[in-house]
Amino acid sequence: MNDIALRLQQDTGLELWLVTLLAIGFLTLLANQAVRLLLRHAARWTQHTANHWDEALLTAASKPLRLILWLISLGWMARVLNTQWPNPELLADALQWRNIGIVVCVAWMLWHFVGEVTQTSIQRGTRDGGDFDVTTATALSKLVRLVVFVVTVMTIAHTLGFQIGGLLALGGVGGIAVGLAARDLLANFFGGLTIYLDRPFSVGDWIRSPDKSLEGTVEYISWRHTRIRAFNKNPIYVPNAVFTTIVVENPSRMSHRRLKETLGLRYDDFAQVEGVVADIKAMLLAHEGIDTTQTLIVNFNGFGASSLDIMIYGFTKTTVWVEFHAIKQDVLLRIGHIVAAHGAEIAFPTQTLHLAGSAADPRPDAEAPPRATP
Repeated sequence: MNDIALRLQQDTGLELWLVTLLAIGFLTLLANQAVRLLLRHAARWTQHTANHWDEALLTAASKPLRLILWLISLGWMARVLNTQWPNPELLADALQWRNIGIVVCVAWMLWHFVGEVTQTSIQRGTRDGGDFDVTTATALSKLVRLVVFVVTVMTIAHTLGFQIGGLLALGGVGGIAVGLAARDLLANFFGGLTIYLDRPFSVGDWIRSPDKSLEGTVEYISWRHTRIRAFNKNPIYVPNAVFTTIVVENPSRMSHRRLKETLGLRYDDFAQVEGVVADIKAMLLAHEGIDTTQTLIVNFNGFGASSLDIMIYGFTKTTVWVEFHAIKQDVLLRIGHIVAAHGAEIAFPTQTLHLAGSAADPRPDAEAPPRATP
């Protein structure tokens, strides 16, 4: 830059400091145009991405970034003028206000970025037709903007030379007090954050917990609570902090539904057990609703109290509850036909009562019942 300035000075006869100022301004204009072109090409690239964060960042950074370039160039110009008219205090003030301007530009960019993200999220959430929490999104936007404002004010105060140590200590004590007072609220907030990050369930899923009497369909997830619609159509409002301490099952994400039944035949039908087992297994292997790649068991399983027990175990291809019960009904009806085709019968609980001394009692020491005398 000094060589360019010397050459311009020799050709035009201008002062060196003036030539340097003109060179700084010209380079700043070139840098500003280059940044504008880069942002324009980046904006075209972000239009093909599904994420809307990059678009919001480019929109928010367009004007503040170019203004920062001019603030930096003005700082250099102030140094050049200081070499011509030395004034250390004036130079320090100029650089100090340059730093404040950069801080304000960064805060402006963050403020605009939060607004763009919030507005885009609300538009997409309402357009998709889901139960989007507009109130929560707006509240979070205001909270983040408040943090940006407070940090900006404290940074400017520190740049201007104010002592903010006492203010930081007061803020720390106040933060502890607020944290203790809002402990449950913060626990629910971080619980909601865990749900949003880990995604153990989402809206529309059927969930239940073996730890608590909790079962139903998820209707709404906010940062404070989750609304579950029970199968009796009653709403259940669960604080998000609960989900960090309990086990949650998500049957909506099951891969198959299990078919598990026990068929009991009479003891008189022992000779037909083997044939019944073979035909039931063949029927399940040929059934269009049974997934034969999963575990399939049909075995004589034991001698029950009043029946010969046959275990039937398999998995259906569908996970839809209504379709599963239709398949289960068809399987049970076919099993009933198989049992009837073999001449067997399904057992039901029975008891045999042996009376002491009766004619049917085979014991040799049985005594005859006493005769009634007139």
